[in-house]
Amino acid sequence: MKHTGTLAIAASLTLGCAFAGAPAQTPQGRSLYVIAKTIPLGAPDRWDYLTYEPGSHRIYAAHGTSIDVLDGRSGEPLGKVAVPGANGIAVVPEVGKGYAGSRANKSVVVFDLKTFRISRNVSVGEDTDAVAYDPASKRVFVMEGDPHKAIAVDTQSDRVAGAVALSGDPEFAVVDAQGALFVNIADRREIQRINTRSLEVEATWAIPECESPHGLAIDVNSKRLFSTCANSKMVIVDATNGHVVHTFPIGQGTDGSGFDTVRKRAFSSNGSGTLTVLQVAGPDQFELLQETPTQPLARTMTVDSETGRIYLLAGERIEVEPAAPNPRRRYGVAPGSARLLFLDPSG
Repeated sequence: MKHTGTLAIAASLTLGCAFAGAPAQTPQGRSLYVIAKTIPLGAPDRWDYLTYEPGSHRIYAAHGTSIDVLDGRSGEPLGKVAVPGANGIAVVPEVGKGYAGSRANKSVVVFDLKTFRISRNVSVGEDTDAVAYDPASKRVFVMEGDPHKAIAVDTQSDRVAGAVALSGDPEFAVVDAQGALFVNIADRREIQRINTRSLEVEATWAIPECESPHGLAIDVNSKRLFSTCANSKMVIVDATNGHVVHTFPIGQGTDGSGFDTVRKRAFSSNGSGTLTVLQVAGPDQFELLQETPTQPLARTMTVDSETGRIYLLAGERIEVEPAAPNPRRRYGVAPGSARLLFLDPSG
């Protein structure tokens, strides 16, 4: 994603914001998820992607100049990997390595999952953004926003295996673990499907109702994609043919999405301070459950499907230039306030 933790959210975006087509309320107005724990990360006041690795129960958080590694159950800090301009993260336990995008170095940093030592910097060109691992091809894919490319890195040799020319500016990317990579194209309102072995674009699907698609999640069993959009919409897309199955309203300022494979829920993390919760009730049957309050600026997320816990990155928003007409200049992040939130199911 191009923006980082200092992205301002307009003053009108508040906790529990209302919008057309508001979700049904739970009994007694109870929130479906509650903030169970807050883990201070401190400076710098910039953050980006989050990745959860279920085997080790670890969280990998892009935190400005490093990847911060924490225990996903206790919140205990386990270590850091120095990654200037850190953004996307992929973790590959079968080879014992992690891969992190470094926008500042224009490379992918390869590091050991046990020691957190860096073993290699793989040059990928001009830019880095989302990073995704495909087990079918055993390749890590790095989205390059400015040159409109996806770079494939072989996880055995840690060398560039090839590149894919994309139709526009890529954002989040997900895989189906069967040889397909799906990429949100933010400036063209599209999703592209890429063959991870041949490195060819197999399909380009228009999602015209989705302005600047950012977050992207997948339910591999039902073959449905959940793309979250800057115009406060979630678009559900058939991953086999690109058909738009349904569109739902979400909170404002989305930048991430996720899918709980156990509870069959899709999410949008919104910078306005809410988590949109969508229940999959059956084949192409969906129910918008709730806008659960979180914290302002908490717009990137990852999910632990075993426990149902949602992880969010946030910081304390402050007013820095009250008279500025542009919200991006009016608000900032309090120094040292970056934090990891544990959002747990309420029961």
